[in-house]
Amino acid sequence: MSQLDPSSMSRRQQIVETYRMTRQADPTVGLWVGGTFVLGAVVGGVLFWLLPASGLLGIIFTVVGAVLFGIVAALLIFSRRAQRAAYNRIEGQPGAAAAALNMLRRGWTVSPAVGFNKNQDVVHRVVGPPGIVLVAEGTSPARVRALLATERTKHQRVLPETPLTEIVAGNGEGEVPLPKLVSHVTRLKRQVKPAEITDILYRLKALDAQRGTLPLPKGPVPTSMKGQRGNLRGR
Repeated sequence: MSQLDPSSMSRRQQIVETYRMTRQADPTVGLWVGGTFVLGAVVGGVLFWLLPASGLLGIIFTVVGAVLFGIVAALLIFSRRAQRAAYNRIEGQPGAAAAALNMLRRGWTVSPAVGFNKNQDVVHRVVGPPGIVLVAEGTSPARVRALLATERTKHQRVLPETPLTEIVAGNGEGEVPLPKLVSHVTRLKRQVKPAEITDILYRLKALDAQRGTLPLPKGPVPTSMKGQRGNLRGR
């Protein structure tokens, strides 16, 4: 069955598709969402029942409050379970870090695979308030760090005054796990202003023009997962 382009789907279709894919990786998601809705409805019902209203108005407030609390709680749990399932689905695949970085909010520019080698180790670049952030991923820590050092030298040659941060995505010592990558990047110290970011991007064009290109897989993110970008953004 071919996957639909999220941009052509309604909000309801996106939620249904996200739920379908989440359930494939997390069969208990329905129980979690349903149970959370009931618990939230009970809490909301009790709180609204205590409001100084009586008769029919009190009943209406209680029902509405119960439903609203239940929906908010259920959506919160669904968002977290969907986020976890999405990361589990892409972790370990080539380009997984780039897929995660693409969930960054407005104000960040992500350039996948600005550096790579024949072993499919890659370095992705993020430009934003912290300056330049180079994120490497691969199967050999030593090889990945060597590639990262090469890219650092290239970038510092073009922009010697720009702050540069290096990150290795992974589960080893000193590495940043994929589910925490976006939040780790967004929490870096703000060191450049928006006007400076524009200049940095302009000067990086010259560096990028000298490179070859590495066609990353059209995965690892299923197209339907792109529709739940809000669920995957760092919090």
